[in-house]
Amino acid sequence: MEAAAPLVSGFLGGYVVAMPLLGAYSDARGRLPVYAAALAVFSAGSILTATAPALPWLVAGRAVQGLGGGALVPLTLALAADLYPDRGRHVALGAVSAVQEAGSLFGPVYGAGLAALVGDWRGLFWLNLPLSLLLAGAILAARRRSRTSRAPAVAGRPGRSIDWPGALLLGAGLGLLVASLYPDDPARRPVNALWLPLGLAAAGALAAFGWRQARVLAPLVDRRLLGDRSFAGAMTANLLTGVALMVALVDVPILARGVYGLSTLDSGLLVSRLLLGVPIGAAAGGLLSEHLGSRWTAAGGLLVCAGGFALMSGWGVDELRLAGVLATLELLAAGLGFGLVIAPLSAAVLAAAGPGSHGLAGSLVVVARTVGMIAGLASLTAFGLGRFAAIFAVRHCDSQAGPAGSLTARLRLFEDCVRGALLQEYREIFLVATGICVLAALVAALTLRPGTAPRVQAAPAPT
Repeated sequence: MEAAAPLVSGFLGGYVVAMPLLGAYSDARGRLPVYAAALAVFSAGSILTATAPALPWLVAGRAVQGLGGGALVPLTLALAADLYPDRGRHVALGAVSAVQEAGSLFGPVYGAGLAALVGDWRGLFWLNLPLSLLLAGAILAARRRSRTSRAPAVAGRPGRSIDWPGALLLGAGLGLLVASLYPDDPARRPVNALWLPLGLAAAGALAAFGWRQARVLAPLVDRRLLGDRSFAGAMTANLLTGVALMVALVDVPILARGVYGLSTLDSGLLVSRLLLGVPIGAAAGGLLSEHLGSRWTAAGGLLVCAGGFALMSGWGVDELRLAGVLATLELLAAGLGFGLVIAPLSAAVLAAAGPGSHGLAGSLVVVARTVGMIAGLASLTAFGLGRFAAIFAVRHCDSQAGPAGSLTARLRLFEDCVRGALLQEYREIFLVATGICVLAALVAALTLRPGTAPRVQAAPAPT
C-alpha cells in the first residue's frame, strides 16, 4: 500500500481534476468529440508511463492517464441519459455501470495474465494504444450517426458558455483535497505528510469556487440545482457509499492476510466474491429502479450492504469459515448492495440536472463516490492505527513475549494475541461501515423522489 500510494494518488489526482472540466465541456461541444479527446490524452499518459525511466515520470504518466480517464465513465453515463430521456434510462444506466464494474472484477485477472504473457509490466501500457485506436474508430463511426440523434446534447450546444474559471477552481480544489487525504505512509500516519498546506490550498480553491458560483451570471453548477433536495441527497448518499466501499476493498484482503494467514492470491480471490456481486447488482438496480423508483431501490440496496457488513462483523478466528458458503453469501450480499445503488443514485442526479447538464452531472456523480473512497481510506487508516494500538495495549500482547515458556511457545502466544487484536479492530470497522450504510439509506429514503421520471430540471445556462 505504501509503495503503490504515489502511483494511485497520481492517477486519482488527474481523475478528479479532469471530470468537472471535461463534463462541462461535453455539454457545450458534444459527448463524442470530448470522449475521443479523452482517449487521446489517456493514450499519451500510457506512453509516458510505459517509457518512464524513474518513479517521478511514472507518477506523471499516471496523472496524465487520470486526466484522460476522468472523462470516460461520466461521459458514458451522460450518453445513456441523453439517449434515454424517459423510460429505459435506469436500465441503460444499470447496464453501463454493470459493464464498468465487471471491468473492476476482471481487470486484475486480465492484467496479471497479460503481464505474465508479455513478461514486462510496460507492455500493458503499450497495449492501451491499439485498444484506444479501436475505440476512437468506433466513436468516429458513431458520430456520423449522432447528427440524426433524438438527443441534442450528444452533438452539443455550440452557443452555450462555459464557466472555465469555475471549472478550474473546482478541479484544482478536488485534486488538492485528494492529495491531502491520500496516505503516503499508511504505517505511520492516516493522511499525507503535507496534509495541512495541501488541505488549506484545497479549502481556498473550493471557497473561491463557491464565491464565483454565487456571483457569476452563468455558474458552472446551476444554483437551483444546488437547492434541489434530490440532488443533494443523491450526492450525499454517493459519498457515503464510497466510504463504505473502501472499507470492503481494503479491509477484507488485509483481514485475510493478517488474521487468517491467507496468501496474496487467496486474499484477492476472497474480495473477488464481493466484486462479483457489484456488476450483478448494478444491472438489477437498473431494472428495479425503473419500476420501483430511485428512492426505494437505493435505500434497499444500502440496507443490503449494511446487512452484509453486519454479518461480516461476526467473523471468528476460524479461517475455514472463509472458505464456506456463508462467508461467500455475506460478501456477495455486500457487493450486490453496492451495485444496486449505482443506477438509482446516478439517475437521481442526472434527472435533477436536466438534459443541458448531463456531462457535468455525470462527473459530479463519479467525483462524489471517488472523494468518499479517498476520505474513507484516510479515515480507515486513522481509526485502524489508533484502535489497534489501544486493543494491543488492553490485551497486553507485549507481555505474551515474557520470560515464561520456550521461545516457540511465547512467539505463538504473541501471534495469537496480535491476530485477536486485529480481528477485534476489523469487527469494529465493519460495524462502523454498517452504520454508514444505514445512514446513507436514510438519506436516500428521505430525499430522493419516489418516481422515476425527472420533475425538477435546472434552467439552461445563458449564452
